[in-house]
Amino acid sequence: MSRIGKKPIPILEGVKIKCDNGVLTIDGPKGKMTQEIHPLMKIEVNEEAKQVLVIRPSDERKCKELHGLTRTLVANNILGVTAGFSKSLEIIGLGYNIKTQGDGLVFQLGFSHPVNVKIPEGLKVEITNQTNPGKFTISGIDKQLVGQFAANIRGLRPPEPYKGKGVKYADEIIRRKAGKAVASAS
Repeated sequence: MSRIGKKPIPILEGVKIKCDNGVLTIDGPKGKMTQEIHPLMKIEVNEEAKQVLVIRPSDERKCKELHGLTRTLVANNILGVTAGFSKSLEIIGLGYNIKTQGDGLVFQLGFSHPVNVKIPEGLKVEITNQTNPGKFTISGIDKQLVGQFAANIRGLRPPEPYKGKGVKYADEIIRRKAGKAVASAS
């Protein structure tokens, strides 16, 4: 039995859960999310005990694979509509900066042109420092969307190992390399 899959998911205060035809609807203080449930999995919502159980019908390989995944997706949705998710990023480099423009972000990342990125619906970007080191936070209720958008921004200019310039996660540690040693004149 899956150790993760068999754990009950607690229903937090202010969260309403409804399951109709394989679609789980979770409504909370921060918003509303829907999650499609695979036909092999069964969701049992217990209002009295304030918990959700994910049940697998058999011990087939496919069912075992989906058991823990389904439980984690539902737990992330419940956490998202109550607390939300966020990723903090930093921009390090001389002349590198970030600013908002309309419904998007404009990055100066050492290219000959500014890079424009549209903020997806449902996400919020808060800039705390525009220039070196530029710091900003991406937040939203969908964990996958927050992580993917952060990864896309980091992919615009990943940090390089010599000077550490680029876009990095706030808690990311960049392994630095030694540069070329200056040859002494003999």
